[in-house]
Amino acid sequence: MTDIELYSEKIFEDIKHFTEEGIEFWYARELQAVLEYAKWGNFLKVIDKAKEACKNAQQRTLDHFAGVGKMVTLGSGAEREIEDIMLSRYACYLIVMNGDPRKEVIALGQTYFAVKTRQQELIENYNELSEDQKRLAIRNEMREHNKRLSEAAKDAGVKTTMDYAIFQNYGYQGLYGGLKAKDIHERKGLKKSQHILDHMDYEELAANLFRATQTEAKLRRDNIESKDNANQTHYEVGKKVRQTIADLGGTMPEDLPTPEKSIRQIEKEQKQLNRT
Repeated sequence: MTDIELYSEKIFEDIKHFTEEGIEFWYARELQAVLEYAKWGNFLKVIDKAKEACKNAQQRTLDHFAGVGKMVTLGSGAEREIEDIMLSRYACYLIVMNGDPRKEVIALGQTYFAVKTRQQELIENYNELSEDQKRLAIRNEMREHNKRLSEAAKDAGVKTTMDYAIFQNYGYQGLYGGLKAKDIHERKGLKKSQHILDHMDYEELAANLFRATQTEAKLRRDNIESKDNANQTHYEVGKKVRQTIADLGGTMPEDLPTPEKSIRQIEKEQKQLNRT
């Protein structure tokens, strides 16, 4: 484990608490301080985005964000109750993924909570999820992060719809060994109206999610300016994700099978199940 990884683990482990039943949780007020948000109101906006992402991932918000009151001592010595929130590890993960990527501590938090949350899923219930459920969860995250990527790209100089299509192609080319969105579309045998992200298995979606989150973070962290530099950044991040897959002995995304069901079909089936 690197020094940075050890440091990030310590700062988040130091503010972890346990209930009487041994369930781990974090207080939002303490996480706010660690993530360097000066005002509670600003941090609540990030929490609201995290709650929305939680809901979109088909999770019960109350299972991960529990409002509580906490007594604090004022300068006069008197005590006052303030609003706080008990957060699950998954809630913390969603918060750092929706936090300000320009903050170095946010990047540390993304690494820490992403790794630990995935480990927890593997231990607890990851194997119980069907492949369709995994795909749906990651696709919902992808929707949220593509919005954030679009905003970061716009700030960097990617202004028009055509600019953004070119920008996206650079990311795909890096991740898919030179293939553009159109090439991937044709390779999957999709109709013109079908979206390639809706026809990826969970492993391919996860690679694209990592590409999107890391590109957004780098655009903001490095204050990238001009659409040419933004395009090159997207390409380089995609290429690094591809190299990571190769280093791990994984299958290249373009060689992964195209699922029989689209995300839209899975969503339709999910809605029908929820009505019964």
